[in-house]
Amino acid sequence: MPPAANGLYVRGSLEGLSRPTLAVVGTRSASRAGKALTRSVAAELGQAGACIVSGLALGIDAAAHEGALDAAAPTIGILGGGHDHFFPPLNRLLGDRILAAGGAVCSPYEPARQAFPPQFLERNAVVAALADAVVVVEAPRRSGALNTAAWAAGRIPVFVFPGDVDRCSVAGCLALIRDGATLVRDAADILRELRLEPRGARASGRCVAHSARSPIQEELLSALKLEPLSSDQLVETVAAPAPVVLAALTELELGGIIERREGAVFARR
Repeated sequence: MPPAANGLYVRGSLEGLSRPTLAVVGTRSASRAGKALTRSVAAELGQAGACIVSGLALGIDAAAHEGALDAAAPTIGILGGGHDHFFPPLNRLLGDRILAAGGAVCSPYEPARQAFPPQFLERNAVVAALADAVVVVEAPRRSGALNTAAWAAGRIPVFVFPGDVDRCSVAGCLALIRDGATLVRDAADILRELRLEPRGARASGRCVAHSARSPIQEELLSALKLEPLSSDQLVETVAAPAPVVLAALTELELGGIIERREGAVFARR
């Protein structure tokens, strides 16, 4: 399976990325109410014309993909390992449903790479890079969803459902709201903030919040002005962690601003 033009190993179609794309994330150990809320919200966002992207993990991630499927909306799952070692194995059938419905299952890793915890953080960076906004439903203080929100912070909107304040499973959500994320009560709040119509939103462009480039993207474009560079060279040049560079490069490629050439070398178009 060759890498797609955006540097990801892709099965299925990425056409959904032409729509407003929302990352819906949360804890694997989600409550029944949290999963039900996630599925309903994802379905409403999908009905409004959005593409739902998530990490294909258990709990909130799986509910987000299922909600999009309920609405016959495109959804894209990002794996923390290669396609040959689908993780978690329990969600392989969900991945097959996503593909059958015209969505995509992607990985930043070669097919034979097994899933390891450090890669989940890099996976989260890719989820955030593909999104126009991040929606967090249930997240304790230690959660991959908070890592995804951190990649998004200052670049795209972060929307958070507060949940029951007495539950430990939402402590991370409350911390995000305290730090400036936007509190939302339902899908209508999110659609209103993003200036999308509740139903039948046009799928011909990205959200307005996605138009500005981040500082790291500007640094990468500046570094690529003179000559093509590898991802390792770019990490050294801009002095940023590799996952940050990977996320920024992915978004620039998806925007058609740079291209990936043979040997994992990047160049401006």
